[in-house]
Order: sequence, then structure tokens, then C-alpha cells
Amino acid sequence: MCTGHCAKFIGVALYPFCVLCIFCNILLLFPGWSTEAVNNPGEKLTEEVLYLGGFFGSGFLVLIPAICIQCVGQRGTCNNRCGMLVSAVLSAVAVAGSIYGFVTSLLGLIRGPKCYYQFITGDQRWTTPFKLEKEFIDLDRSYLFHREVWTRCTMPEGVVEFNVILFATIMVASIIQIILCVIQVINGFFGFLCGTCQRKV
Repeated sequence: MCTGHCAKFIGVALYPFCVLCIFCNILLLFPGWSTEAVNNPGEKLTEEVLYLGGFFGSGFLVLIPAICIQCVGQRGTCNNRCGMLVSAVLSAVAVAGSIYGFVTSLLGLIRGPKCYYQFITGDQRWTTPFKLEKEFIDLDRSYLFHREVWTRCTMPEGVVEFNVILFATIMVASIIQIILCVIQVINGFFGFLCGTCQRKV
């Protein structure tokens, strides 16, 4: 496949993953489908949600390069060696954005959500319970392997499942973005060195 055609394919392929990451990150601001948390983010949202890794990192930091990459793949003034070099550089920026989105989502998944938690002592308060020492929450390993404790997060309702599904989705989308963008970095340098092999019409 010509480097120009490959760039066009990668640019278009990145769009749905960018939109998916942005959408998931926006949803994370409304746990339990309520606006209460976003009105009081410091108390009711985790740092990992507020880092906006899916919105900025795997979202707009990939979306803008994706548009440019697709343009490079079109016949015209951008479809030349210089355009391919620019697409390689922008793809490297997109890789950095995707890594940021992946890392923040991974941390969000490991540390869990902020919720109104019922401790084994009977106390209840807003906290990020799964970041605490295991003896405080009676777990021998990550909460991800103990679904029975998820119900101890009494508010917002279903927040643990909400958190796990959305952060995991951003992580998977970010991995795919990283793969596509790394391919485009290589493709862009090949296009710069060898040309786009697009025939003029």
C-alpha cells in the first residue's frame, strides 16, 4: 500500500476512537448519571477523572493529528514529502496523548472511584476506599477481584461498575490509538524519504 493511502486509512480509523474516549471521559464526570459530583468535583470525583486523560490525551491530542494525517493521505498540496514528515511528527504527538490517556485510565482503574463507602467498622464517608490500606477494607488484593465489596459504595449507585467500564474502554481505545499512530510515524518517515507514490491525475 502507498504511504499516502496508508495515512488516509489511519487518519480515518482514529476518529471513532477519539470520539469514544472523549465521550467516556465526559460520562465519568457524571457518576450515577447525576450532576451532583461535577458540582462538587474536589469532594466527589477522583484526580484521575479530573486529569481528563480521555478528553484531552486520547481525545483532542489525537483528533487534531488524525485530521492532519487524513489530509496528507488525500491527493493535493499536502500529499508530498513535507506533508508526510509533518504527519510523522503529529503522530508522535498523538502517541504521547494516547499514552497520557492510557496511564490516567490505568491509574483510575487501579485506584477505583470516589464514593460514599461503608467500612467494615460500620463508618460511612466520602472517600476513595480502594486506595486505602487493604486491612481497612478487608481485602487481600485489588478490589477488581472482589466484586462483593463493590456494593459497599452506596452512593453514587453502581459507581464502581461505571468507573471500571469507562476507564477500561478508554484504555483499550488508547492502546489501539498508540498502535495506529506508531504505524503512522513509521509510514510518515517512509513517505518523507521515498515519496507518497501517488500518481498525478
